[in-house]
Amino acid sequence: MAKSGAQTIDLAQLPPQQLNQLSQQLEQEIEYLGNSLSTLKTLQGKFLESMECVSRLTPESAGKEVLVPLTGSMYVSGHLSDTEKVLIDAGTGYYLEKTCEGAKGYFQRKVDYLTKQMEKLQPIMQEKYRMKQAVVEMLQMKVQAQVQSQQQPQAVAAK
Repeated sequence: MAKSGAQTIDLAQLPPQQLNQLSQQLEQEIEYLGNSLSTLKTLQGKFLESMECVSRLTPESAGKEVLVPLTGSMYVSGHLSDTEKVLIDAGTGYYLEKTCEGAKGYFQRKVDYLTKQMEKLQPIMQEKYRMKQAVVEMLQMKVQAQVQSQQQPQAVAAK
């Protein structure tokens, strides 16, 4: 039996066509959840990288030359003038000015939030995968039973 929310479906009662459709639907859901999990991991990695970069920013770094990104593939030379505060891209055109410690805390909260979201998604994805396996097994049994039932009359007719 497969469970979907509050609904329970007896897989043995479904015809092969519906089992095939259910299998395809579960495959799409698994793919969507996998893509979501991958996106969350990528974001988590970016926040961890940002937190590491802020950790490297020390008062001794003042005046050092750095490359400042203008786009994803274009940089200009610059010099660090303030190593006490940073600007954080908060999204949708908003920036936050934070101290280095404040920035580390901000990035850590983001990492923690993303970790919790990933921990919520993983069991759901595993359950969908188990459901798909059960559907595929039932589909294989039904197809095998159909083939055997078609072969029996032929075997009787051949005698």
